[in-house]
Amino acid sequence: MTKSFIDFIKIYCKSGNGGKGCIHFHKKKYIKRGSSDGGSGGKGGDIIIQGNSNLHTFIHLKYNKYWIAKSGNPGKGNNITGANGKNLFIEVPIGTIIKDINKNILVEITKNHQEEVLFKGGKGGKGNIFFKNSKFQSPFYAQTGIKTIGNWIFLELKILADVGLIGFPNSGKSTLLSTITKAKPKIGNFPFTTKIPNLGIVKMNYDYDTFLVADIPGIIEKASQGKGLGYTFLRHIERNLVLLFLISAETKNNKIEYFILLNELKKFNRKLLNKKRLLVISKSDLIDNETKKRIKKIFLTLGENIIFISSFTKEGIIQLKNKLWNIIQELRVR
Repeated sequence: MTKSFIDFIKIYCKSGNGGKGCIHFHKKKYIKRGSSDGGSGGKGGDIIIQGNSNLHTFIHLKYNKYWIAKSGNPGKGNNITGANGKNLFIEVPIGTIIKDINKNILVEITKNHQEEVLFKGGKGGKGNIFFKNSKFQSPFYAQTGIKTIGNWIFLELKILADVGLIGFPNSGKSTLLSTITKAKPKIGNFPFTTKIPNLGIVKMNYDYDTFLVADIPGIIEKASQGKGLGYTFLRHIERNLVLLFLISAETKNNKIEYFILLNELKKFNRKLLNKKRLLVISKSDLIDNETKKRIKKIFLTLGENIIFISSFTKEGIIQLKNKLWNIIQELRVR
């Protein structure tokens, strides 16, 4: 996996301490110690997670794993409250899930500019003016302010895409992505050309209708156990609305390859099999009509109505885009 793509990271966060309350007395001439007028301390800065659609990885956090917000300033005399500590913003990609040290989900970032307070700053301590009453005009006491505790958290990125491309290496996923979008993924005639998820936007022919497609790095048998690129990218599939399975026409046994893909998804997360899925046979320009009929018959017995596509001749591309768009519209309104 390339060093520029980081989709899982652990960072340390600590919100700011509350400022100390002030012990101060209003002094006048000939009065040794006047009444209390010490102000309260300022509130500590919050740790805030903010969504940023221009970020697609955690590379910016790799060398900055300690995030500590400013503490509140102490109170002052004349009942002046100390300044609050500045809030600290941590920008993350859309689709980020934040978990605590026990892997419990704290918050999910699903929108651009979404802000969530992860850890609140400590309250400032009360100054001695707060404890003044009719009997005690000059209490020599103030609160110290609440000290916060640092926490290690896990940030996990699950790409939010309408369609996830699923298939063995060299099944034509990257080529299809470059055909239906303006994305320029690395394409090569050797296994695991794609080592990071690639994203592309499909634009329909009318209005401003679009949908997002993610090319997930090739899945092979035992990927759920870490083989090949392993389960590193399988979690991205959990956020897709539709799973588009690509099986190359060059494959000797299309049915077995399809079952292997389904089995790996099942082993990783059984719920993935409940997602809406569409099956296409890619590189259809490499086979004749008789072979197509034979393959179609095999999958019809499995209840799968397949589509034949060719990124080279553009066979089935318009049909595929329309089919995906109709499915996505249906799922979005649920």
